[in-house]
Amino acid sequence: MIRLAALLLMLAMPAQAQSAAETAQAAAEQLSRAARQLEQAQGAGDRVDALTEIVQAYEGGLSALRDGLRQLAIRERALTADLTAREADTGRLVAALQAMERAPVPLLLMHPSGPLGTARSSMMLSDVAPALNARAKVLRDDLAALRDLRVLEQSAADSLALGLTGVQEARVALSEAIAERTDLPPRLSEDSARIAALLGRVDTLEAFALGLGALPPKESNEMDLPLPLPVAGRVLRRFNEPDAAEIRRPGLVLATSAAAVVTAPVAGTVRYSGPLLDYGNVIILEPRPDTLLVFAGLSEVYARQTEILRLGAPLGLMGGRLPDGTENLRESVMGGGALRPETLYIEVRQGGTPEDPANWFATE
Repeated sequence: MIRLAALLLMLAMPAQAQSAAETAQAAAEQLSRAARQLEQAQGAGDRVDALTEIVQAYEGGLSALRDGLRQLAIRERALTADLTAREADTGRLVAALQAMERAPVPLLLMHPSGPLGTARSSMMLSDVAPALNARAKVLRDDLAALRDLRVLEQSAADSLALGLTGVQEARVALSEAIAERTDLPPRLSEDSARIAALLGRVDTLEAFALGLGALPPKESNEMDLPLPLPVAGRVLRRFNEPDAAEIRRPGLVLATSAAAVVTAPVAGTVRYSGPLLDYGNVIILEPRPDTLLVFAGLSEVYARQTEILRLGAPLGLMGGRLPDGTENLRESVMGGGALRPETLYIEVRQGGTPEDPANWFATE
């Protein structure tokens, strides 16, 4: 998996924005660190932690590669448009020079106004020559830049395809490691029967969270705010912001990439894990008494109910299928829209009352 590190570092050249290069650099360092951690893993838990970091490094690197490809495509379109705009002027200039070249030398030395006009014309031509040379140099430089951009685009596209293969392999390995682990036993609890009974009585996520919050707390932890987002993405809707159907929800809707790994933003106890109503798979994490963090919309869950998780432990995966190289390249170059993002719903409840997740999570 270290093979992607060098490919990620290549982005520092084609990506003309510092942020993309920095993202690639950070992902490459994280990937190398996680690979060393995986080699030194002593138990199943260590292996899961290392594989989680590897998946996150791949996701960060691929995101940076897509940004780099998008910037390359924008630069290539701008250069192509500029060259096209100058094509007509260049064509007329070349035609005039060719006409002069075909004219007999004696005729070129003649001017209707006599020898003085001929001398003036020669002086004008001598002044024009440097400008023509400079213009030709600019055109040559632009064409060379366009060729270099296309080479970089192909290199980045090859790296993107290789990265997609790597992240698929890392996610499969993570799923297998979580299924096989035996060194993180769940906490003994009598909540299972109560939660099962609660599920049969509620018809909303709010009612379920309220009922769950009434159960005895399991653990008390200190939290440093703001918490990191559990998955890389962008905010689609904020607290109580209406959607297209004018429905308001007391949480945050986050757009993520397909099959992205979701991790615990803080240590805590898993109070619930599994399907809930029409929210898909839901994980409710209790980092301290009277505080519940709700994550809804996962496709696959790793965390088990009553399990005590560490910061950064994998909670599960988002839905959607991983795109192939062609789809991913098209999405990168065209700037979005080709691939449908997945959405994670995040809710924070303090003492049964929903609070704005923007006050808890680093959303900027």
